[in-house]
Amino acid sequence: MIEVKNLTKQFGPITAIRDVSFHVKKGEILGFLGPNGAGKTTTIRILTGLFPATSGSAHVAGFDVFDESIEVRRRLGYLPENVPVYNEMPVTAYLKFAASIKGIAARNITKEVAKVLDQCGLTQVGNRIIANLSKGFRQRIGIAQAMLFDPQVLILDEPTIGLDPKQVTEIRKLIMGFAGEKTVILSSHILPEVSMMCGRVAIINNGHIVAVDTPERLAGRRASKVFLEIKGPEAEITSRLGTIPGVRSIYSEFDQETGIGRYTVETPEETKIRDSLSRSVVTAGWPLLEMRTIRPTLEDIFLRLVTRER
Repeated sequence: MIEVKNLTKQFGPITAIRDVSFHVKKGEILGFLGPNGAGKTTTIRILTGLFPATSGSAHVAGFDVFDESIEVRRRLGYLPENVPVYNEMPVTAYLKFAASIKGIAARNITKEVAKVLDQCGLTQVGNRIIANLSKGFRQRIGIAQAMLFDPQVLILDEPTIGLDPKQVTEIRKLIMGFAGEKTVILSSHILPEVSMMCGRVAIINNGHIVAVDTPERLAGRRASKVFLEIKGPEAEITSRLGTIPGVRSIYSEFDQETGIGRYTVETPEETKIRDSLSRSVVTAGWPLLEMRTIRPTLEDIFLRLVTRER
């Protein structure tokens, strides 16, 4: 549904993105992540036809974003980070205006607007002036305008920013409901949110893609940390664990009253060390009360990749 190949964009001597390539399948929700200045917004603006790339190609729903930009825009809904609304207009009037610009037939506008008002929880404020509404409601209005005309593709830049927890839950549920029906690129700095909603993640840094995969595969399904709860002398346990090959560092918390220590052992990403750890503890005669792997979060993966690139 979305195919990006070797996109490069230069602004004079500055290369904003270089050789960016990824694809998004029909019905898939892709998280698009990167630190500020990494090239996310530039890539999104190229995909939405706001400006051309210097080189490379991009197709949306089978249409070239450069040569067939009008056809692309007919199939794409876009929510930029700064919500594009006219604050002096009532909500319903604004959405009807947006619908007419998008080419929705006059006879269908009222029906289409009512549909997105309901989907985005805006029906009760349809007659309110946008300027008098909270930031959360204005964010919903931006999502509503993106959903007009039932687009095949949605590109959402920070869709839940400024929403309260209840609104965030509602918008997440709405976006997750698109899976299998609409193709979505979701850009967000809230990494747990991306992990929750997106089947795959693309991470961009310094203008190029550093990883594209599912959050689970990015984590490698291997822990880089192992947690142990052991009853015994802290100094001896720390010293013994530190002699095991593959142990990079040990962080401990010790309860003097119970004599129980909690140890977090960090290892290289692919090191299998659980057997060695448990054998060492049991052989020394210390009760091993708990041992479990600590799975890397999407935030851990993101920071590791970005730091490695830098």
